[in-house]
Amino acid sequence: MRSWLSAYPAFLRISLLASIQYRASGAIWMIGSILEPLVYLTVWSTVARSQGGTVGGYSTAEFAAYYTALLLVNHMTFTWIMHEFQYRIQYGSFSFALLRPIHPIHADIAENLAFKAVQLAVILPAFVVLCLGFRPHFELSAWSLALFVPVLFCGFLLRFFLEWTLAMAAFWTTRVTAMNQIYFSLQMFLSGRVAPIALLPLWISDVARHLPFYYAIGFPVEIALGRLTPDQAWRGALLQLGWLALMGTTIALVWRRAARRFTAVGS
Repeated sequence: MRSWLSAYPAFLRISLLASIQYRASGAIWMIGSILEPLVYLTVWSTVARSQGGTVGGYSTAEFAAYYTALLLVNHMTFTWIMHEFQYRIQYGSFSFALLRPIHPIHADIAENLAFKAVQLAVILPAFVVLCLGFRPHFELSAWSLALFVPVLFCGFLLRFFLEWTLAMAAFWTTRVTAMNQIYFSLQMFLSGRVAPIALLPLWISDVARHLPFYYAIGFPVEIALGRLTPDQAWRGALLQLGWLALMGTTIALVWRRAARRFTAVGS
């Protein structure tokens, strides 16, 4: 553990420099991240007004609070690893990662954290503008805010481990685009990104509350908004840790078999 912890400062320094260098592409990526909750916020606010002011227990101001919080949570937890893992293997760039005396997931985590830190310069002003434009209603409490930080960090790790696990399918098949699309479609609906979990049909909502998608995104949002009771929050935190442990164990078990299948292609 000491060896890979000592490597993180170097990984973060390199990744920060790379993120700053590609400012334009980062800004374009962030525009898409901002537009997504803005579109859903506009749609659900319109639905709430047409239903007399509330829908599914959310008022227009509570929808504003949900999607502004979602903007921050989604930024702090998202990862692009599933999009590029296939190309690393196909074009041989993964060979360099395997030559390092450290698991390649650590460099990916550092790169992801560095990108998030740089792009906060875009996300935070967007958060303020949304708050000023939509006037969200937050019901904050001390215990939920205290729990939010560790839950958000675990949500980031859970989403990262889950997508890194699925990305390793590229070691067995050269085309993973279809699998990625299925995953992202399920994630959009079952994580709370399209709509709060409470707005889904009851049986889908019950299923979603037992899947990792919700505990990576929707659960931290609801903790931040104080929409869960302390009992619900602690039970959810235990389920989140359970999924996190499962994903970490899966990576440890699958990684050695996956790496042995790797054959460098390209130059």
